[in-house]
Amino acid sequence: MHVLISSLASHGHTYPLLPLAIAARDAGHRVTYATHSSFHPVLTRLGFAVEDVGMTIGEAFAEVTAGQPYDFANREKMEGVVGRVFASALTRRVARDLGPVLERLRPDLVVYEAATMGAGFAARAAGIPVLCHAFGRGNVREPFSDMKRLLGEFAAELGVPFDPTAASPDPYLDIFPESLQDKEFLTVVSKRIAIRPVPFAEPGELPGWVREHREPLTYLTLGTAFGQAAVLRTAIDGLAQLPGRVVVAAGPTVDVATIGASPANVTVLPWVPQADLLPYVDLVVHHGGSGTTLGALASGIPQLFLPQGADQFVNAEAVSTSGAGTQLVGDEFTVEALLANSRELLADESVKTRAREIAAEIAAMPAPAEIAERLPEFI
Repeated sequence: MHVLISSLASHGHTYPLLPLAIAARDAGHRVTYATHSSFHPVLTRLGFAVEDVGMTIGEAFAEVTAGQPYDFANREKMEGVVGRVFASALTRRVARDLGPVLERLRPDLVVYEAATMGAGFAARAAGIPVLCHAFGRGNVREPFSDMKRLLGEFAAELGVPFDPTAASPDPYLDIFPESLQDKEFLTVVSKRIAIRPVPFAEPGELPGWVREHREPLTYLTLGTAFGQAAVLRTAIDGLAQLPGRVVVAAGPTVDVATIGASPANVTVLPWVPQADLLPYVDLVVHHGGSGTTLGALASGIPQLFLPQGADQFVNAEAVSTSGAGTQLVGDEFTVEALLANSRELLADESVKTRAREIAAEIAAMPAPAEIAERLPEFI
């Protein structure tokens, strides 16, 4: 069968879908991946046919704000902006671009990432069966101002049904472990299909001392979209005082040179192959993006969250409440607090035990290969 997969052009929205895409390819399905061309290189290297659909998230923000600067740290002011970016600008552009592709290719099934509602709308308008694939934790409450209203207005324009009270309008591939999933979401989502979150990273080299793992290793990252040199600098100043070593992934938004000099036990790199690194890590200190959160959970690693925006506060709260980590929010984040929390997480056996329990739960979830074999059931 022919499966078309679509996601927003960002690591946090595309990488969660790649394990299923790879499994579908390996199961003999024809796979076409529709997203903005900026993510085509990694997709073509994986052997997928690609279609140029949508725009980058940065372009959508520029369109909504008319090029004016915006500040993710100001959660109140950003609510309306983020709602218009994801529920209007990106949704409409994806649907507009994908419509002709669906008419030309007529795939048997469309799998769309949960933030790429335009792909789901376009597929339903074309009469093609759909699956919604999660990129993180579910949520039935309106996350940003006017998001449900904007989605409903566009769905009406296309003539497709949209229930603003539904957790997901379509069968939902859920990568979040049930014990950490939003309890209200679990009661209202229909056709939930659990699928194991599998970390994906482009191949890369790790320093030899990482693989040797002779001493405790802490991993610091703020992800690919929310990196700030000042936040990394403060975190490094605290983590450098821990026993063992620290590896820092600066990410594409931070020039390593702007972070400044680091002690000998801290290695700062522009990028690391996170999926390859995590098996050697004892503590993850990070922003709370879904990819890093789930990767650390699957590896059974305690986590210290420094949430910066988007769904990061929700992820931080879920893991902290579960007993597998903790968080520092706003003014709580200082060198002293970070050092104290990190020391406690590295030493606390109850946190380590809880992290391993969640890892076991994730390992028991159906693998992407199992779901790939079931895809014909959904057409």
